[in-house]
Amino acid sequence: MGIEHAAVQVRVGQGVLWIDDEAYPLRNISHVGQRALEVDKGAAWRKFIKRVLLGVIFGVIVALGSKAVGILIVLVVVAVSIWRLTSTIGIPPVYGLVLNTAGTQRDAVWSTQASEIKALVLKVTEAISQPDLAQMTFNVQHAVQGDLIQQYGDGNIGKAETRTGNVRGR
Repeated sequence: MGIEHAAVQVRVGQGVLWIDDEAYPLRNISHVGQRALEVDKGAAWRKFIKRVLLGVIFGVIVALGSKAVGILIVLVVVAVSIWRLTSTIGIPPVYGLVLNTAGTQRDAVWSTQASEIKALVLKVTEAISQPDLAQMTFNVQHAVQGDLIQQYGDGNIGKAETRTGNVRGR
C-alpha cells in the first residue's frame, strides 16, 4: 500500500492562517506543535512471531493426518506473515502540524517529511508574533492525501481526521 501525496497550500494573511479552505485566526491560536506517528516495529515483530508459531503448531497438528496439507499450511502462514511484516515495517512515519485554539487541539495537516512540518511550525509561530503584518504562503509538497488508516499496535485510541486525509494513531 503506497501513500498518496498532494500539495497543500498554507497561507497567512490579514491575521488568518489558511490551510486549504480551513481558517484559523492567528489571535486564537494558543499553541503550535508537531506530532509524529510511527510504526511500532517491536509490536509488528511480536505479532509476526506469534503468527508464525501458531501457524507452525497448527501445521504440525494437521501434518499428523496429512503431511502435504500441514506443510502447505505452514508455508502459507509464513509467507503471509512475512508479507504483512514487511508491509507494516515499510510504512513511513507521518508528521502533523498541531494547532490549539480555544482549548481544542487540531491536527491541521499531515506530511511524510518532518522538515516540511518543522518549517511550517516555525513560520506559523513567526506569524503569530505579528498577526496583522504577517504575509506568507507555504506549500507542503508531501502532504498525506486520502485515507491512511493504520493501527500501529493494540493501543489504538481513535482516528485523527484532517482535510488532507485521515491518520489512525496510537
